[in-house]
Amino acid sequence: MTSSPIGNPGIRAVSSTPPSWQRRLTLFMRQQPWFLVMLLPACLVFLMGWVDYTTEWELSLFVFYAVPIILAVWLMGDMGGIAIALLCSAVWWFANQNFHPYETQFGYAWAMLSRLIFYGVVVFSVASVRKKQEADATRIQMLEEHRQLEHDIVTVSEHEQQRIGQDLHDGLCQQLAAIGCAARMLADDLSAQGSAAAQDALLIEASVQQAVLEARSLARGIFPVHVDQSGLSSALKELALNTSRLTSVEIQVRESVEVSLEDPEVFMHLYRIAQEAVANAVKHSAAMHIILDLRMRHDELTLMIEDDGSGIQMNAVAHTEGMGLRTMRYRAQMLGANLVVCPRPAGGTQVICRLPLQTLPNPNV
Repeated sequence: MTSSPIGNPGIRAVSSTPPSWQRRLTLFMRQQPWFLVMLLPACLVFLMGWVDYTTEWELSLFVFYAVPIILAVWLMGDMGGIAIALLCSAVWWFANQNFHPYETQFGYAWAMLSRLIFYGVVVFSVASVRKKQEADATRIQMLEEHRQLEHDIVTVSEHEQQRIGQDLHDGLCQQLAAIGCAARMLADDLSAQGSAAAQDALLIEASVQQAVLEARSLARGIFPVHVDQSGLSSALKELALNTSRLTSVEIQVRESVEVSLEDPEVFMHLYRIAQEAVANAVKHSAAMHIILDLRMRHDELTLMIEDDGSGIQMNAVAHTEGMGLRTMRYRAQMLGANLVVCPRPAGGTQVICRLPLQTLPNPNV
């Protein structure tokens, strides 16, 4: 299997959407000097005052003064909104001073004060909306960065495992094989000389061969070169065989089907989910029997891992998730699959990964 570059576009954790033109315009305006930003709402206030002056008292326009106030708060914040609110009150005062129906100056001042309070409420409301939007935008950005970081960690970890597995396969295994050949040649030479040490040399060769088998099994677990060559079903069978030989746990692969998919990364993630589930069953659940089941029904691929171990408490799943379970969930999320970890009805634990095939990432994108 050829290692794909980090950040394979075939599987993405996050696709950051570019900001809309309104958002870009808002950010652009907020980056300008304050006096230039305040110029636009101030011009709107004076335009509104002129219209208010020409229409006299019969047509009240005080509500529309909220437009430049909203604009000022959105671009400049609380202080900018307060400044424009005071300007709106002053402009309204002078625009309607000669036409108002109040008999006393106190009544007219009270009317202006009530409008100033209304503008203050507008400033407070718009400022609250702006702060909430900024908090939401910050939270969304943090979530995107968090998910991208998880994606990078999983990707780098996968490639590091592949590198270590390749080094084990091409380096250590080859050296052990060479040592085994040397031990065999030594045994032949000692046997030709009639030395009793020939038997010891044969024992050394047998030990080295066993070490080669275990090193290759370890390399294949870290770097399963067969996942995209022989298929996922064959990889699961080999995983079961190697784990059973090393741990004495009976692992059965039943009703397996061979699935043909274009992207080997999909195979890799499903294989890693099964590998982690088997490891958890062996290490933490003290399971003695594990079942790997790979099924295809209609347009859904289901991978199920069952064990007869100590089981898992449903109320503890969300609070005690380890790194392995979180990685499994994230791998399923990257594929658009649904991962369920729950107690097995007959005792033990079930790990079920359902992958709708129509949601698979397109490697050509």
